[in-house]
Amino acid sequence: MSEPTKTISCRNCGIEIPTKTFTETLKVCPHCGYHHYMSAYERLDLIVDADSFEEYDAHLYSIDSLEFPEYPQKLERDVAKTGLRSEMLSGIAEIGGYPTAIAIGDVGFIGGTCGSVIGEKVTRCIERALENKLPLVIVSVSGGMRMQEGTLALMQMAKTAAACAEYAKAGIFYISVVTDPTFGGATASYTSLGDVIIAEPGARIGFAGPLAVASLREELPENFQKAESLLEHGFIDAIVHRADMRQMLTDLIDFAS
Repeated sequence: MSEPTKTISCRNCGIEIPTKTFTETLKVCPHCGYHHYMSAYERLDLIVDADSFEEYDAHLYSIDSLEFPEYPQKLERDVAKTGLRSEMLSGIAEIGGYPTAIAIGDVGFIGGTCGSVIGEKVTRCIERALENKLPLVIVSVSGGMRMQEGTLALMQMAKTAAACAEYAKAGIFYISVVTDPTFGGATASYTSLGDVIIAEPGARIGFAGPLAVASLREELPENFQKAESLLEHGFIDAIVHRADMRQMLTDLIDFAS
């Protein structure tokens, strides 16, 4: 008697997806199109040319400057879980043959929340792109600013925005890719400052979370803080299926070169 087929339950529609199918569809539900969580390394493989990535700043690691309860243990847990030392992977790679500075967030690391290390890595990535006159791609995912780091985390909004401003003055090309979920200070800083802003289908994007916003009004509009609504209102420029992302990035970088 054969073993039962292993399945994954779709977080959106609940359908059971065979794990083989789930992998083949890049973790997109074949029934409803919901884009499930991808790690930073999985996104890297999806976006960049094979064997072209050179990582920078891999040694950077958050410290517990506020002596926040259980913070060091959570950092150690997520280092083991994700294989990353921080919530963002950054370096230089080729996309469609074009050398590109790239940074990719991982929601599996403390919920993708933005602390001092993510701000430093994003800023260094932008500065490296500026120094080498490279196009820039940042793939955002964020649960907001990291409460365990307090003001040090909040400072990263101004820091990354200032780096984006310097990069923009040079007239190079920054593509911001927004994935689910992206909230808080990341949205209010580097995520919103791309020359082109692309989102995956159904990505939730905003500053305050939906529960906080819901407490201020009786009813929220349909698709509130979803990519589709934000496209309609001009906040983002395009919605691109995960399977088409590398080609879209290649076409945009080629157009701007």
